[in-house]
Amino acid sequence: MSTPGTADTSPSDTSAVPGERPMADLLVIGAELVATVDAERREIRGGWVAITDGLVSAIGGPEQTPPAAARTLRADGCLVTPGLVNTHHHIYQNLTRSFAPALGGTLFNWLKTLYPLWSRLDEEAVHTSAYVGLTELALGGCTTTTDHLYVHPRGGGDLITAEIAAAQQLGMRFHPTRGSMSLSVKDGGLPPDSVVQEPDEILDDSARLVAKHHDPSHGAMVRIALAPCSPFSVSPELMTATAELAEKLDVRLHTHLAEDPEEDDYCLAVFGRRPIDQFAEVGWGSDRAWVAHCICPNPEEIERLGTWGTGVAHCPSSNMILGGGLAPVAEMRAAGVPVGLGCDGSSSADSASLWLEARTAMLLGRLRQGAGAMSARDALEMATRGGAACLGRAGEIGLLAVGSVGDLVVWPLDGIAYAGALSDPIDAWLRCGPTAARHTVVAGRTVVENGLPVDSDLTEMLSRHRRIAAGIQAAFENAG
Repeated sequence: MSTPGTADTSPSDTSAVPGERPMADLLVIGAELVATVDAERREIRGGWVAITDGLVSAIGGPEQTPPAAARTLRADGCLVTPGLVNTHHHIYQNLTRSFAPALGGTLFNWLKTLYPLWSRLDEEAVHTSAYVGLTELALGGCTTTTDHLYVHPRGGGDLITAEIAAAQQLGMRFHPTRGSMSLSVKDGGLPPDSVVQEPDEILDDSARLVAKHHDPSHGAMVRIALAPCSPFSVSPELMTATAELAEKLDVRLHTHLAEDPEEDDYCLAVFGRRPIDQFAEVGWGSDRAWVAHCICPNPEEIERLGTWGTGVAHCPSSNMILGGGLAPVAEMRAAGVPVGLGCDGSSSADSASLWLEARTAMLLGRLRQGAGAMSARDALEMATRGGAACLGRAGEIGLLAVGSVGDLVVWPLDGIAYAGALSDPIDAWLRCGPTAARHTVVAGRTVVENGLPVDSDLTEMLSRHRRIAAGIQAAFENAG
């Protein structure tokens, strides 16, 4: 393992065989530093990465000769990292981004304001918002993202398949979750009748989507998880049945948990126990699950999460905007809880940049426990390896090693923002900026190149997005 900011002179991870080496599909070469975030945390000055058939086929430094490649990307003066992993998002919410009537209230008031607008979602709205949101994520260095789509209005169509189509067009690695809500206001829940479904309908559609889209193979581009929304929008019976179905289908589980003091109050009043106790009661306390936010666990609950191996998607920007509090990230990581990063919805966090979330996570960690509590490398680990662990893909995504997926980001370290930042490229990456990806590579193919999206439909899709968003938001004005 190299010392931060120094050259790594260990042998390259090339698995070399005497004789002619096969040609790679893509070679990224000339980096100021390649931060592999692998098991040894190697940092290679002047490093290069070769990708073949969608997987990393070789890694080395100036002392090793790289293979010939069908295509070469220069990374001179840049930091190369694994692709960032977004572990929690609600992409459709970019249709109500920074929606003024919902701002300034509590979590519950915010949701009550926006549920009626989201009840107007259909396949066109979800496909368009997914295209725009996934492009935004790619520009911020994200190569794998989840999406928690829990609003399924009657007559809206097959929303999950609509967003998968957008991910496939763009070439993004995608983990959509079949979200659900079954408790409306009349049942003691929070959402209106227009956005809830019957449990049997939810479970049947969950099984259909897994059969249609889920790929368990190494290097998979699409995987499905099952994701009831929250304790205040889903019945305990549906939570239990969903956990049983996930076990049967061998897919992962996701939900919101312990995200706000109001949730504590609700669970104590309705169930007679705190949210994490209720989580265990319905059979979710396992390493099959990862949860969003987890701002309010107490020390004993943190230890239980670590024992279970339940992952946490830390969403620093959203937590601050909604005023939920400061998540105990250092304590969770110390307890063995897999912690990744999440952008959360675009109407709570308002932007979707995992670079921003990594920087904010670093700053909040230092604010909570002092300047030594959270480093840029800690934040990079959460944005890569931590996210991979949450999604059950440790050793496959979120690192650069032979056999891992060919997902990486080339980050510029030049211009005014980085003038004088010469001693440590990883610290400079998060302490300076703001920055966006110069190149984002997924499975050996560029989705962002020279700072611009590769797919050519963005202008048309932005125009369509504006039309759909205006129609949805006009419904609020008309109702008033």
